[in-house]
Amino acid sequence: MKLVIFGLTISSSWGNGHATFWRALGRALARRGWRIFFFERDVPYYAEHRDFTGAPGIELILYSEWDTVRRQAQAALSDADVAMVTSYCPDALTASDLVLSAPARLRVFYDLDTPVTLERLRRGERMAYLPPQGLGEFDLVLSYAGGVALTELQERLGARQVAPLYGCVDPSAHHSVAPVEAYRADLSYLGTYAADRQEGLDRLFLEPARRLPHRRFLLGGSLYPNDFPWTANLFYVQHVPPPSHPAFYCSSRLTLNVTRRPMVETGYCPSGRLFEAAACGVPILSDLWEGLDQFFEPGSEILIARSTEEAMGAIGLPAGALSKVARAARERTLAEHTGERRADDLEQALEDSLNVKGESLNIKRETKKV
Repeated sequence: MKLVIFGLTISSSWGNGHATFWRALGRALARRGWRIFFFERDVPYYAEHRDFTGAPGIELILYSEWDTVRRQAQAALSDADVAMVTSYCPDALTASDLVLSAPARLRVFYDLDTPVTLERLRRGERMAYLPPQGLGEFDLVLSYAGGVALTELQERLGARQVAPLYGCVDPSAHHSVAPVEAYRADLSYLGTYAADRQEGLDRLFLEPARRLPHRRFLLGGSLYPNDFPWTANLFYVQHVPPPSHPAFYCSSRLTLNVTRRPMVETGYCPSGRLFEAAACGVPILSDLWEGLDQFFEPGSEILIARSTEEAMGAIGLPAGALSKVARAARERTLAEHTGERRADDLEQALEDSLNVKGESLNIKRETKKV
């Protein structure tokens, strides 16, 4: 099977959550014999932090301007089984026109930022990656969020067929490793700065740091402003490349997940960081949002904090209690949230979409080595 993607990025994990997802899913699909072609505009901020240039079964096509790659894109689409455009693709509109006129068996739009898309639509704004006519011309619309988000994609954007495709992890890239002193922390947090996440970060991370000066806190991520409220016991790493994520997680007693406000309001939208940390065998502390219990069992597989006091209570738990939660989350993740499982989900969604057209992908479920 051949999949052609016009997306934001797979080459750089800097400041986005798309790249590591595509690597995990892409490798899983490649092991099954899929050929993947990923078209990505070569922008300076990703070029400066490039940490992926391709892999067996995954071809990365970088381009400076759309006109320089149009013919190559047309050639790639000429025999594609699945043609896909994603949210935040810089050339989403022109790519969508090309995809919708291509002979691919399935034309797909994948919104990896569904909560943000829907929030802005509710405010009367239009996202630059959405075709003016909506999504009704695509055979299938995939969503990083489930629940009511799927209905909204149909009602607001005219999507005909919708299916969730959640985040995932590649266990070969995220697993338990030896702690690293530079990443040592009682509580760590890994995430790009987002204004709509700041209130939760202050309540569950910064305020505990202020009240627990004898504890060590570590923040990793880009785009944090100069006036960010640092404390003496809060340490910062501007960019943690994917190969260092396991060491970052495994060097802390507990790691924190803080969900962006649109994702909280939409629900059913787990961050890929949850699965990464869980696969590394690290206990997770998280805020609460609708649908979380569909991915992890609160209390036994993940710790929940609604207040500063609850966050401080989790930080103070004994090592044995934290280890028990971490083991349970890792088992759940390896069973249900890997790239292989999302490859199953994607193939099923594609099969269902083709069945409506009276066709089938005829996918063989046994994996292949590449």
